[in-house]
Amino acid sequence: MDDATAGAASDLLVRHWRAGTVLAGLPDALRPASRAEGYAIQARLERLSAQPLFGWKIAATSTAGQRHIGVDGPLAGRLLAEMVHRDGATLPFGANRMRVAEAEFAFRMARDLPPRTEPYTQAEVLDAVAALHTAIEVPDSRFADFATAGAAQLVADNACAHLFVLGPEAPASWRGLDLAAHRVTGRVAGKLEREGQGANVLGDPRIALAWLANELSRHGVTLGAGQVVTTGTCLVPMEVAPGDEVSAEYGVLGRVGMRFAAA
Repeated sequence: MDDATAGAASDLLVRHWRAGTVLAGLPDALRPASRAEGYAIQARLERLSAQPLFGWKIAATSTAGQRHIGVDGPLAGRLLAEMVHRDGATLPFGANRMRVAEAEFAFRMARDLPPRTEPYTQAEVLDAVAALHTAIEVPDSRFADFATAGAAQLVADNACAHLFVLGPEAPASWRGLDLAAHRVTGRVAGKLEREGQGANVLGDPRIALAWLANELSRHGVTLGAGQVVTTGTCLVPMEVAPGDEVSAEYGVLGRVGMRFAAA
């Protein structure tokens, strides 16, 4: 896929994103045939932001997440600064069609992990982490049927990235905890409560973080110092609607919350 084709595919997806509309699929001439082509389309999104790239999201790190978007493994997407909100914020609901919120572990990087031939070990990746944060992700897709779009198109569609809430930094003691066994409770006030654990995120959020570093490395991209990586939902995605208040409790690691604006 040449630059002009990737740019045209990105422009089409961005037009639908801004308009709150969807499409059945990218036209054949613009449709990525592989993850690499999907990432080439996705990379064009960075030109839309006036600020440095905030970080990365990982989609489909849990069985529930994979079922939700019809894939059999994780996908990486970009978090633009304009997508990011702080703890306690009110988020627009807009034309969101996925209508779910996800409780996630997010890691902020202390130093670069540039592309290299040898895969990064989990220990190397964790050594490059500055902090752990609680987080909530609100995904969405530009495809009318995101469950059948396929991995390459979903990567082009920024792995269903939409809005993101970064919670407080967790105590430094997180490094001594078993994040795989760590319990997380998500709530939509007055409607539902769900429990999950870190093991739902590729077996451990730290495994997911290492996967992201190596996925970027394979595609010639640096995981940069200061960037945040949100590692995927710890629990079955929570159904949401305009006006809902959403929170996620991580015990000793803290809490994060947000509210959707009313319709």
